[in-house]
Amino acid sequence: MADTKHRNGERLQTVIIGGGVCGLAIGWQLAEAGQQVTLLERERCGQAATHAAAGMLAAAAECEPGEEQLLQLTRWAQELWPTFLDRLEAASGLRPDYRDEGTLVVALNRDEVDRLRFRHDFQSALGLPLQWLEGREVREREPHLRQSAAAAIYSLEDHQVDNRQLAEGLKRAFVNAGGELREHTEVAALDCPEDSAKRIHLANGEVLQAEHLVLAAGAWTRGLPGLPDAAKPPVRPLKGQSLALQMDPAAPLLEHVLWTEQVYCVPRRDGRLIIGATVEERGFDDSVTAGGLYALIEGARRALPGIEDLPLLESWSGFRPGCRDDAPVLGSTPVPGLHLATGHHRNGILLAPVTGHCLAEQILTGEMPEAARPFSLARFKPRSTNRKKPLLQSA
Repeated sequence: MADTKHRNGERLQTVIIGGGVCGLAIGWQLAEAGQQVTLLERERCGQAATHAAAGMLAAAAECEPGEEQLLQLTRWAQELWPTFLDRLEAASGLRPDYRDEGTLVVALNRDEVDRLRFRHDFQSALGLPLQWLEGREVREREPHLRQSAAAAIYSLEDHQVDNRQLAEGLKRAFVNAGGELREHTEVAALDCPEDSAKRIHLANGEVLQAEHLVLAAGAWTRGLPGLPDAAKPPVRPLKGQSLALQMDPAAPLLEHVLWTEQVYCVPRRDGRLIIGATVEERGFDDSVTAGGLYALIEGARRALPGIEDLPLLESWSGFRPGCRDDAPVLGSTPVPGLHLATGHHRNGILLAPVTGHCLAEQILTGEMPEAARPFSLARFKPRSTNRKKPLLQSA
């Protein structure tokens, strides 16, 4: 953790609350631009939703009807990733493991083929580079799949990154750029007047002041004490349980990221096989349950029968920050100087480069890049009907 660089009450340029990949990416971009930035994290950076993620960069495979506008943002993020990794390695000395074999979305029997074909046709109509594979072709690519695997969509441009290594790299890059990192720092209350500096009251009694305050606290953002009602995003926690098995790195059961109707499976170079993830409306209940793990193991076993012999390494739960439309909330709020970077749902890792770029641009220039403008908090405001009241009629 960086040493404290300011006195109690001294006014800072930017304070960021939340040390996941998005908060760290914003802080790194601002610090590189010469801003005085302090990032507050109540635990350790990267230990919440970032730690629980699987690191999939799946703009195409995860696109669903109604997400056409979000697709523009996620595809932009995919384009940024190679350069983002190069810059991160230069800034941190660490290059997170990145795999580009692509993603397979598999129909495991004939009953699932029609649903997969609908998915393929919808995504292909959006111009996404996908390939339809028949059962034999799928099993040639992944010979350990069950023999009844009937078809698959192959998405060459949907890759993966080690999310935990990514968090460590961003943390180093932020500090190396001159950012002040304060982990294990609890925010007790916010005071956000419209016409003056934002005040952040810490649990230790310290008070920070900032020209710009960025809230990147994931599923916890809405509950930050003192957050004005006008700036509260409609974000809620969506619980996800996941687990990791250990494959033989020299003879892995899987090479591609694999999606079925029940689970996803993400192979790492060190032999770990990550299986996830449940989607549960359980508030902040972080328990790992027998039912959750059973559903994951059974779903993965349907695709890869060989996992039965693999040792269980780890199981965990996390909280995706979800909005009503499953899209992020990015940018300014009705309170001048108060910004949001939350609601990323299942796309937090994928959108980290875009989130860092867009929030930094808005703070530095006052302008939000066009692709991110549809994802402001303003989209949740009730639309005025502008109906005129009827004139009173005389009796």
